[in-house]
Amino acid sequence: MDTALRHNAKIVGPVPLPTETKKYTVNRSPFIYKNSREQFEIRIHKRMLDILNPDQKTIESLTNLNLPSGVDIEVTMK
Repeated sequence: MDTALRHNAKIVGPVPLPTETKKYTVNRSPFIYKNSREQFEIRIHKRMLDILNPDQKTIESLTNLNLPSGVDIEVTMK
């Protein structure tokens, strides 16, 4: 959002999308205590940001962002 605002682009959002939850069940012991299990879950939070009438410089700066690990960005043009 900061990158788009630096280039004076109009922004709509961020719009929160539904959280995707993946659940995994793992056996604690492989042999005797099979009924003892651990459950883990990963939650993926997504946001949608709509940039109205972006120029080429804005799109280029968005595709070249340095993001921390685990954070992804997808740029689509319609």
